[in-house]
Amino acid sequence: MASSHSSSPVPQGSSSDVFFKKEVDPTKHIRPVQSLPDVCPKEPTGDSNSLCVAPSLVTDQHRWTIYHSKVNLPAALNDPRLAKRESDFFTKTWGLDFVDTEVIPSFYLPQISKEHFTVYQQEISQREKIHERCKNICPSKDTFDRTLLYTHDKSRTDLEQVPKIFMKPDFALDDSLTFNSVLPWSHFNTAGGKGNRDAASSKLLQEKLSHYLDIVEVNIAHQISLRSEAFFHAMTSQHELQDYLKKTSQAVKMLRDKIAQIDKVMCEGSLHILRLALTRNNCVKVYNKLKLMATVHQTQPTVQVLLSTSEFVGALDLIATTQEVLQQELQGIHSFRHLGSQLCELEKLIDKMMIAEFSTYSHSDLNRPLEDDCQILEEERLVSLVFGLLKQRKLNFLEIYSEEMIITAKNIIKQCVINKVSQIEDIDTDVVVKLADQMRMLNFPQWFDLLKDIFSKFTIFLQRVKATLNIIHSVVLSVLDKNRRTRELEEISQQKNATKDNSLDTEVAYLIHEGMFISDAFNESELTPIAIDTTSQRNASPNSEPCSSDSVSEPECTTDSSSSKEQTSSSATPGGVDIMVNEDMKLTDLELEKLANNIQELSYSASDICHDRAVKFLMSRAKDGFLEKLNSTEFITLSRLMETFILDTEHICGRKSMSLLGALQSQANKFVNRFHEERKTKLSLLLDNERWKQADVPAEFQDLVDSISDGKIALPEKKSGATEERKPAEVLIVEGQQYAVVGTVLLLIRIILEYCQCVDNIPSVTTDMLTRLSDLLKYFNSRSCQLVLGAGALQVVGLKTITTKNLALSSRCLQLIVHYIPVIRAHFEARLQPKQYSMLRHFDHITKDYHDHIAEISAKLVAIMDSLFDKLLSKYEVKAPVPSACFRNICKQMAKMHEAIFDLLPEEQTQMLFLRINASYKLHLKKQLSHLNVINDGGPQNGLVTADVAFYTGNLQALKGLKDLDLNMSEIWEQKR
Repeated sequence: MASSHSSSPVPQGSSSDVFFKKEVDPTKHIRPVQSLPDVCPKEPTGDSNSLCVAPSLVTDQHRWTIYHSKVNLPAALNDPRLAKRESDFFTKTWGLDFVDTEVIPSFYLPQISKEHFTVYQQEISQREKIHERCKNICPSKDTFDRTLLYTHDKSRTDLEQVPKIFMKPDFALDDSLTFNSVLPWSHFNTAGGKGNRDAASSKLLQEKLSHYLDIVEVNIAHQISLRSEAFFHAMTSQHELQDYLKKTSQAVKMLRDKIAQIDKVMCEGSLHILRLALTRNNCVKVYNKLKLMATVHQTQPTVQVLLSTSEFVGALDLIATTQEVLQQELQGIHSFRHLGSQLCELEKLIDKMMIAEFSTYSHSDLNRPLEDDCQILEEERLVSLVFGLLKQRKLNFLEIYSEEMIITAKNIIKQCVINKVSQIEDIDTDVVVKLADQMRMLNFPQWFDLLKDIFSKFTIFLQRVKATLNIIHSVVLSVLDKNRRTRELEEISQQKNATKDNSLDTEVAYLIHEGMFISDAFNESELTPIAIDTTSQRNASPNSEPCSSDSVSEPECTTDSSSSKEQTSSSATPGGVDIMVNEDMKLTDLELEKLANNIQELSYSASDICHDRAVKFLMSRAKDGFLEKLNSTEFITLSRLMETFILDTEHICGRKSMSLLGALQSQANKFVNRFHEERKTKLSLLLDNERWKQADVPAEFQDLVDSISDGKIALPEKKSGATEERKPAEVLIVEGQQYAVVGTVLLLIRIILEYCQCVDNIPSVTTDMLTRLSDLLKYFNSRSCQLVLGAGALQVVGLKTITTKNLALSSRCLQLIVHYIPVIRAHFEARLQPKQYSMLRHFDHITKDYHDHIAEISAKLVAIMDSLFDKLLSKYEVKAPVPSACFRNICKQMAKMHEAIFDLLPEEQTQMLFLRINASYKLHLKKQLSHLNVINDGGPQNGLVTADVAFYTGNLQALKGLKDLDLNMSEIWEQKR
């Protein structure tokens, strides 16, 4: 402490002091060298000017100095990787990879010369003189050291007498152990007649403690005496310290006066202006905030008013805007701490109200009278509801509409049945209670009218559903289109911003006043007009609630974010209602596309619902076999009605529903089975009662055949007047050819036409009808073969014999059917799909079977005559008279054969048949002549045979149609060997 007052607290400055000079030549790029603060102040030199330039610990405490550099120099110089230390510090290597290179002087450091130390030498010389004077005052070091050593040894010896317990830093008598150690209780025990000894012990203890105290006090006094010089010196330097503090106080006062003058002249006015500008802006903000709070305070009443008029979209927009304002501009306002949760609950309530409102709208729309011409009920209300539901992501409203469609479809059928049953007087509703049973009591015309009424109401119902779904679909597409256009605009703006040169001034004013930069105070006035513009844009939105009468021009009613979200675009629904689309939609493009697809699927579902209810209605009526008992006309009428309804629903909804079509197909299959069985049974009965005699052809059948010749395969309409005047014909004329037929074939042709007409009326049963018709034709072929060729008619009908006329008539009937098979094939081919053409092979098989049957009949006729020739010619003898009796019988039988078949078969077939018969005759005659050894030698026997053959030839060629028949009778003679 003796030397602590020998140094000056602040170094003296002068005009040549380079350490404190801040103006440096900028061309040298040298950082100014700052002087270090004097952390060990000494006595002042009396120069008050040095206070202005001396470094300050308060000012420079955050500035980096060399005292912040904490480097262990030995650790930096000692490289642990070196195996050997160099003795010369200046020649050692600093690391294994160290390369001794010339260090380039840094241009940041000044070049130090002796002139830089001039000021330091002047300052230190004064201190050196003071130091020398102090050395003279103080004793010599050797004397002082010896005295100090002796005194220290003596003090140490005396202190060793004091017990160690008194030297402990935690010595305290309130501790029981410490107290017992210092003052043992044995010295104070007076019992047992030892009072004098204890008193002496106590006195000895007291003297001992007093001695310890004296030793300590002597050592303390000795220590103080050793440092007496320092104490006295400190007392003498107190006056100098007071002078130094006085001068420092004066310098500080002077500095404060100068700063106050500078502040008053240069800064106070400007800062006052800035302070007033900030105050004004703050007042404007507070005013706007209060107005905004007043507007937000009116949110709930306004929402209630909007909900009372079913303005759900406006209420939701107001709630969203208010919540956004609460989160951005009014965050932390204590009076609005519960408003956010209240608005959330109100939003949930609006969700429930919208769903209930949409359910009510769906019920009202679908259950209003079907006679009403209006397709859409309250279109604006529907658009508003859909927008609100989309805004809240309540996408399950389509399920509500679907359920309402199912209920309405049920009610339509029920109401139609009730209305129809109430018009029928024969139905006693008191006896027959169930509505289904009452419906089953209707006959076909009544039930058909009921079904027609149901289908017509279903058609109107689907048209209404389609119109409503079109409105919903247009709303969804408008929102989707707006999302896409918004995204495109954002991408374009981002591209523009990326290419735009954003050059910002990096000079920022750091003078802070009341928590704001000065630059912010100036920019505040520039940003206010922008906020006003965005506010007016937002308040101009139709869905925004005005804040007050002057809300359009006030910036407190909105934020930039809210104004950007409330921009709208308009489109129009199919009904002509304008759609204002907000950008504040939370749905993604994927969700909107999925919703649009669901709307289309709901349209298909509406058609399926109507078809399903119609199927249940049909099945309810078909429980007692009612539909299976319908005749062809009734079923075709029913089928056409159902097909018309299916086409109408497909045209309305855009997709064909398969449930009613499947039910129609099922009933059609049952109808086809019954249709075929009835006609097959009828044909079987006709064949079993057929006597195979030529029948007269009524005029209606001739007209039927004529209509087929004109290319129309259809049953002609009956002409009552003309049919009675026309007489039946003997033969059926088909394309100029005469066909002698039996009555069964005429009816078979009519049945075939009924099959073809059924295919025209019910196209869905074409393949089944083709199969059934093939089966019918096969049945006729096989059954007629059994009855005629197989002689089954002898037992079934009771014919005595199967005559050649029966055979020829059967052949001609088969030929008539074969004639119409290509026509039937073409009719079915025109109504089959290309992949079904393989079914036409049935007609090829049937044609082959019929031709085989006709050939068998022809062979049978030849066989009859063959057996006759064999019987007669086997008894032939070549003798007079001429012609012989054998040849007369043969010619007689040939004439009968010709008479039987000529009117039935065409002339060409008759000639072919008789050529085959003649070939058989020649074969048998040749055999008999060979047996009789009669040869063509010109003898008497040869003459007799020639005469008989000439008689046979003349009679045969005399028959009608056989005049030009080439008999070639020369073949009866064997060739000469």
